[in-house]
Amino acid sequence: MQQDVILVEREGRVGVITLNRPKVLNALNDELMNRLGEALAAFDVDETIGAIVVAGSPRAFAAGADIAVMANWSYSDVYNSNFITRNWETIRRIRKPVIASVAGLAFGGGCELALSCDIIIAGRSAKFGLPEIKLGLLPGAGGTQRLPRAIGKAKAMDMCLSARTLDADEADRYGLVSRVVADENLYAETMAVASTVASFSTPALMALKECVNRAYESSLSEGVLFERRELHARFATADAHEGMRAFMEKRKPEFQGR
Repeated sequence: MQQDVILVEREGRVGVITLNRPKVLNALNDELMNRLGEALAAFDVDETIGAIVVAGSPRAFAAGADIAVMANWSYSDVYNSNFITRNWETIRRIRKPVIASVAGLAFGGGCELALSCDIIIAGRSAKFGLPEIKLGLLPGAGGTQRLPRAIGKAKAMDMCLSARTLDADEADRYGLVSRVVADENLYAETMAVASTVASFSTPALMALKECVNRAYESSLSEGVLFERRELHARFATADAHEGMRAFMEKRKPEFQGR
């Protein structure tokens, strides 16, 4: 029986998607990216899910795109098939928080996939790199755009032009990852963060994610206006009123996602 390229499960209000091509270090091919996109989209519309985790294996989150598949493609092949845009970009349309749990290699497309997530939790073994220049290529799944926004132009240029690899501590210092934990605690720590996030009001979480993402794509004045309107909109939700009442009554709020 053919092994599924992803594994999907749920723990409470957290949806977990595990990349599952261990023999090729979770190299990203069309089948995997299609299945990943389908799983992300399914969790995104599931009202019982508040946050999503994307994980790899202990050896590799994902070691990059599947070069063996790509080697003989022509310009017409990639242009006509809308390579990357048609399936790798699905994660950009996910409204709920997505958390990457990264151990081992996160190279090329694997690094770009992690960068597309909202929070990156890295094990000590994690290594991040964009080595496409070694193949006469360049990052094409947002790496040249998201990396400078995460760590600044100088360090992003260094990683892209010299194929420099960052270990977990360097990635943490540069602002590429959210936090670093021991490998043996990676899953537990990731699930603890995801469970905390998922316990909050889903509409508020989605609005928060949209506000932070807007900061990358607009002026400060436009971003602040967008944030203000999203804050005002919270007062139309039952969750916000429940949260404020619970605070005053010194009890845990019971959010309903409304």
